[in-house]
Amino acid sequence: MEILIKAVYILIFPGLLFATVFGLWLAGIDRKLLARMQKRIGPPVLQPTYDFFKLLGKETIIPAGAAKLTFLAAPYVGLISLVVTALFIPIGGLQAFGGVADTVVILYLLAIPSLAIIFGGSASGSPFAGVGVSRSMVTIMSYELPLILVLLAVGRAAGFGYTTFSLEQITVIQSLSGPFLLDWRLIPAAVAMLLVIPCEVGAHPFDVGEAETEICEGPLVEYSGAPLAVFKLSHCIKMFIMTALFTALFLGGVTTGMLWLDVIIALVFCTVVTVVSMTLTHAVMARFRVEQVFKFFWTVVSGLALVSLILVWYV
Repeated sequence: MEILIKAVYILIFPGLLFATVFGLWLAGIDRKLLARMQKRIGPPVLQPTYDFFKLLGKETIIPAGAAKLTFLAAPYVGLISLVVTALFIPIGGLQAFGGVADTVVILYLLAIPSLAIIFGGSASGSPFAGVGVSRSMVTIMSYELPLILVLLAVGRAAGFGYTTFSLEQITVIQSLSGPFLLDWRLIPAAVAMLLVIPCEVGAHPFDVGEAETEICEGPLVEYSGAPLAVFKLSHCIKMFIMTALFTALFLGGVTTGMLWLDVIIALVFCTVVTVVSMTLTHAVMARFRVEQVFKFFWTVVSGLALVSLILVWYV
């Protein structure tokens, strides 16, 4: 029975099936609202879903000079890591897997999809992909520091004298004392996290790795068919993962006594965070150049997270 429950967690909710459906839905909402902000009709909300299944039906072309195994395996490794990540994030009080080091595990798991893109692009043998790979590496180095500082600040606020790495404890503390988003000490960290989300996802204005108008999709330039569909799906699922992580860190602990209602509330929060951190950011900010991303995250964004860490440590 326990094995069956774990299989449901992994394959259905909050794992592969749910993460796929909700991630594609978030991507559709993002595109639709952005179009409305720009006074366009925009694509239907289900357009990312249509694109995903269309790509699945396309032929997979492998470059002649590619390292075939790495080239084909990379997107699936990234997808699997994201599905596993979803199991560690509380959604309305439901957490499939948990422990004392949730945030540390999540931090490592979140790096795998980005590394999968880097290895996949490098394995393609394309010089254009090589440019995208170098940019992606700079992007990873840019957002990792502020993300770590945000996790440390929230963990310290929830630890009462020590730093906790348990998301379960973080949400329990919020259910007792209120969402951390209302704690003035953690507001700078919340702002930093909202900026980290689009950079971690690889979305505008921090999409320097792909830079479609400059280097034609970057590391993914040689991908087609099902592997490209999986990479695109991973992008959508990562939107869900990052917004769910923000919800757990700053809006967790919402309890009504009914699990299904708590889950719905958490998913509504995820949608709102997507609009604020990705859609609005895309609408109001011009795309950053690669050197601007590194400077911005290591100064402004890291500075915000560091302010919160200092405040929760000493105030």
